[in-house]
Amino acid sequence: MPRYARAEREALADLMLDVGPDAPTINEGWTARDLAAHLVVRERRPDAAGGILLPPLQGYAERVRLRIAARPWSELVAQVRRPPVWSPVSNPLTDEVANTMEFFIHHEDVRRARSGWQPRDLPAGLTARLWRPVALLVRTRVRRFPASLLVQAPGHGELTAGRGGERVRLVGSPGELVLFLSGRQRVARVQIDGPAALAERLRTARLGL
Repeated sequence: MPRYARAEREALADLMLDVGPDAPTINEGWTARDLAAHLVVRERRPDAAGGILLPPLQGYAERVRLRIAARPWSELVAQVRRPPVWSPVSNPLTDEVANTMEFFIHHEDVRRARSGWQPRDLPAGLTARLWRPVALLVRTRVRRFPASLLVQAPGHGELTAGRGGERVRLVGSPGELVLFLSGRQRVARVQIDGPAALAERLRTARLGL
């Protein structure tokens, strides 16, 4: 059985070593070092990981992340590459479900911050796997969009969201839709059809966490 989460993790770790800790990422204000520390907190510090989602814990989580970010770069990347088996999100039972989209996104966060990048030709199995979480992203990120939004991935399916009214169509491969709906609109290769004002609103909406 293909292990796409592991493959994306390995590719990200290799790329991080190649570009170095000060390389930019798509996440505004974050370097590769910041991103690596975020991943280490998520997998190795359950006491602080809740701050990724819960505002009351964000201050503590950020203090932990900054301490982790100060570690030697090779050590930090090694911890990204090899998560502990006890991690709630990265053990053998949860890894594919919890990390395929996570590491695909963060791999692209580093890739697409470099000049001359192009979308990768993804394996069919990974593309199909990335279509699964699109439904969750649609429900949570664009549920209240002020139009009738049709999200389409040719060959995989379509989903609807929004409050109705004028129609906007968002079309792309599952990987590009995942990037777009997770707040990376400026680097996602998608097509948006509909009234110009609504298309611009979708392109500039705050869709990330």
